[in-house]
Amino acid sequence: MGRSIPLVLKTAPLDVRGRALTDLRISVVDRCNFRCPYCMPEDQYPRDHAFLSKAERLRFEEIERLARIFVGLGVRKLRLTGGEPLLRRDLPELVRQLAAISGDVDIAMTTNGSLLAGKVDALRAAGLQRITLSLDTLDPKTFAVMSGGRGDVHAVLESVAAAERAGFASLKINTVVMRGVNDGQVLDLVGHFRGTRHIVRFIEYMDVGTCNDWQRELVVPSAELRERIGARWPVVALEANYGGEVAQRYAFADGAGEIGFISSVTEPFCGDCSRARLSADGRLYTCLFARSGHDLRGPMRAGASDEDLAGLIGAVWASRDDRYSEERSEMRASERSRVEMYEIGG
Repeated sequence: MGRSIPLVLKTAPLDVRGRALTDLRISVVDRCNFRCPYCMPEDQYPRDHAFLSKAERLRFEEIERLARIFVGLGVRKLRLTGGEPLLRRDLPELVRQLAAISGDVDIAMTTNGSLLAGKVDALRAAGLQRITLSLDTLDPKTFAVMSGGRGDVHAVLESVAAAERAGFASLKINTVVMRGVNDGQVLDLVGHFRGTRHIVRFIEYMDVGTCNDWQRELVVPSAELRERIGARWPVVALEANYGGEVAQRYAFADGAGEIGFISSVTEPFCGDCSRARLSADGRLYTCLFARSGHDLRGPMRAGASDEDLAGLIGAVWASRDDRYSEERSEMRASERSRVEMYEIGG
């Protein structure tokens, strides 16, 4: 079947709550070389854990085809995730394919940074526009704990420098904060990136999946962090860059840059969530906290047309009523079976 142009609909699909579909997170692989306790803790994954086989993962041409259909449905942001996306061989080629879909589509990637330094130039040349890099602490010992004993903070910092040399002048640095683990090192991280164009974003420890043994007492509310940081370096609130932006933005009063806070636990933002997620095995998830996804790989490999797939995606989105973060406190523990984050990205 030949390539088709993007399907351009007169009206982009809206879900039950009137939220448009504008962002697609694409997990290219379910494997990761870290074992972060908030996502993929080492003791939950035996060495013979059955990750997806090559045949089960979407091929690059299948990802490109689905992304093209999503763009036709109104998506304007494509983000590559994992697992760790740089474990997927020849990833710059996928970036090149996605960048060719439309000049109006933003192509980004989220990575733990451990493998980025040697690949960032090729990714930039292929058309990658933005990078979000996970960095939970600058302290080597704590970094080892928060990467499951598999990471080296110096390698990640070298990746930051390599990204700068490649032309990525402004990275987003994502930091998951856990009380008693790395919350005492927040000011060190802020101080390190103050005065640069990089934006550190602090993420409340979330109950994504079921294997991270989430405990609410380990959550450090964003309001508490803002108070701590503001006492050292005063900050002022900024307007969102766009509707549905997940991070609350703050600038340093002295003009030395910007920080952000992603507060899914204490300040849910379900009301304007515009993100869908495509897993590495081709399942469509309409929420980070979803229990299950909708199979797109099966119909696609069985010969479904672009129009068929667009109709399926549109129908799934139109029936979406997710607002897990708003409902969290009302749910019983037995109701909290969810897909693991490493399967669908953050």
